[in-house]
Amino acid sequence: MTSTMRAPMGGAGPEWEVRDVDVPKPGPGQIRVRVRAGAVNRADLYMLQGTYNPRAKTGDLLTAGLEFAGEVDAVGEHVRRWAVGDRVMGVALGAFAPYPLVDHRHVITVPKSLPWTDAAALPAALATEHAVAQGGFGLRQSVLAVGATSSVGLIGVQLAKTLGASQVIATTTSDSKVDALKSVGADVVVNTASQNIAEAVAEATGGPGADLTLDHVGGQLFADTCLATRIGGTVVNVGRLAGPESTIALSQLTFHRLRILGTTFSVRTPDELAEACAALGADVVSPMEEGLE
Repeated sequence: MTSTMRAPMGGAGPEWEVRDVDVPKPGPGQIRVRVRAGAVNRADLYMLQGTYNPRAKTGDLLTAGLEFAGEVDAVGEHVRRWAVGDRVMGVALGAFAPYPLVDHRHVITVPKSLPWTDAAALPAALATEHAVAQGGFGLRQSVLAVGATSSVGLIGVQLAKTLGASQVIATTTSDSKVDALKSVGADVVVNTASQNIAEAVAEATGGPGADLTLDHVGGQLFADTCLATRIGGTVVNVGRLAGPESTIALSQLTFHRLRILGTTFSVRTPDELAEACAALGADVVSPMEEGLE
């Protein structure tokens, strides 16, 4: 292996700039990964603009990329779980470089039959959508996924099914996407462009509304999701594609006795991300492997 590698860098100008940088050596608790595929994330653009600052970012100059899949190339001291050659996917700054360093707790096993490109697109979405568990999700509960045709929303629908949801209700604004949502596990699809979300969800659940709502849209639709969630239910805001602001009548919260949670990937501590990856390994990898067989 050469001592240097070509890597796209951000923070030095308005565009990513390819530079020659040293191939890093893993320190204690780190692994080095030979990247086979990297995934483009919306956060990559936000970091270039300077509007997204994950905890892992230590300065203005950074190596591009957040998500990757590849093989463990080297391990640092105190790493026992991983060995050279193991197939992993994970999240780390510098994922677009050939050999990024990663906290050994921040990777998940890649099933042998899963293509590298598919694996690279999963880590951030899986860790984010594990808000299903964070939101107090229990077996045999109904889940409403708002904005389910977003890439993260599609993961949410499948994850809810994998974790044992009794019913998954997904929303879209296009009738042409109904079949796609049903193919990944949605039991009911609501078109929020032509249907009242609260009325449609009440009909689908026999009256009470969803036990847990995962909102990937934000904006004013967020207020409507509160009416679509049962009394004592939980609403988790994941995304803000329709905007960061919403006007909510407080009576919607008080009379429904709702629990409102917010989640974002960028502010998680290394320990919190490690917990999410460990949970995903237990909850998702085995079912994924079974589904690929």
